[in-house]
Amino acid sequence: MLPSIVAFKAREPEESRPAGDRLISGDPRQHITNQYSDPDGRFHVGQWRSSPGVWRVRYTEHEFCHLLRGRVEIESASGEKSQFGPGSSFVIPAGFVGIWSVLEDTLKLYAIYEPAPTP
Repeated sequence: MLPSIVAFKAREPEESRPAGDRLISGDPRQHITNQYSDPDGRFHVGQWRSSPGVWRVRYTEHEFCHLLRGRVEIESASGEKSQFGPGSSFVIPAGFVGIWSVLEDTLKLYAIYEPAPTP
């Protein structure tokens, strides 16, 4: 059977919050609506939204982000800061360590690739 196109549909999002040991400030509520995962479970595409807050991140996956609304600031472990707003696209590579700050309610599209674990 040939694969078919996957159109984004209205779905009930999964709600989450950053883990307590990663939270720096605020009470960010995140809503994830995954629209597609490949059969290997290593590639995922969907929508993510969050209310304001600040938390530590450690990426094991590569993530492409496209902001539809809101504003975020991402700071690397070396102190480099990048701000993004509506219409911005960027990639966070696997191995990135830093701080995510959601400055105002944000909605983004994401595509995530999780590399196979190294033996």
